[in-house]
Amino acid sequence: MTGMTGEVAHYWSNSALPGVDLLRARFVTHRFSRHAHDGYAIFLIESGVEEFEHGGSVERAGAGALGAVNPGVVHTGYAGVPEGWAYRVLYPSIEVMSGIAADLGAPAGTPFFPDPVVRDPEAARLLRAVHRSGEHGDALATSSLFRAAVAGLLRHARPRTGIGGEAGGVAERMPAAVRAAREILHADLLDPPSLEALAEAVGAGAFPLLRAFRAATGLPPHAYLNQVRVREARRLLDAGLRPAEVAARTGFADQAHLTRHFKRTVGVPPGAYREARAPW
Repeated sequence: MTGMTGEVAHYWSNSALPGVDLLRARFVTHRFSRHAHDGYAIFLIESGVEEFEHGGSVERAGAGALGAVNPGVVHTGYAGVPEGWAYRVLYPSIEVMSGIAADLGAPAGTPFFPDPVVRDPEAARLLRAVHRSGEHGDALATSSLFRAAVAGLLRHARPRTGIGGEAGGVAERMPAAVRAAREILHADLLDPPSLEALAEAVGAGAFPLLRAFRAATGLPPHAYLNQVRVREARRLLDAGLRPAEVAARTGFADQAHLTRHFKRTVGVPPGAYREARAPW
């Protein structure tokens, strides 16, 4: 992906980095919808500026800046300048990051990055190096550089219990009605209830449930459901299913509907994601 002049994105995995996905992209008009990851999103801006909503504020990351979004944190992403931005992203799982932190002797707890944007030239150099190695499939170099890059990044983290998605009992701390509503949505991707029916099923009013659900998850129920559908779509695409079949199995109206939501969350359309996900 050299000489990128228009919008282009490549999302892939490398067998030397189990539990880690990679993205290299240049975006100009593309906008990520409000979404969250099960694991971390760690990125390096190579040119341009990305802006993203995060934790009730708007962050701005320019060339050379590193970003770290913790698991479960709802955020967006869009161009901060007319020419857009180009970046490299690592998506390591909670288990991967926690394991490396433990190997380094960090205090018990899941790594938590308090600042979503940091300046650290050495950590940026290491992230770029592991990303480039991951493109070429050198297993020894890729895995070694990855550990060095994470070690550098963890200087900006602190241990914390209970971050992200289901980690540390976050779900258990949600209001009972929200937990029950989430369970209903997870159980029926194909024919979910209306907001009124969902509220009745969990013993709440429609507007109180809507407010509580958004406060607990960062998203209203319909947007949360689409995130669950995209997550399941990724699992099915990883298993080799074609996008049209995936759309039918995850409750999207058709392949175009799947593609729209998938690209707004992942950054690439489902077909391109499926083709690039084969391990090295």
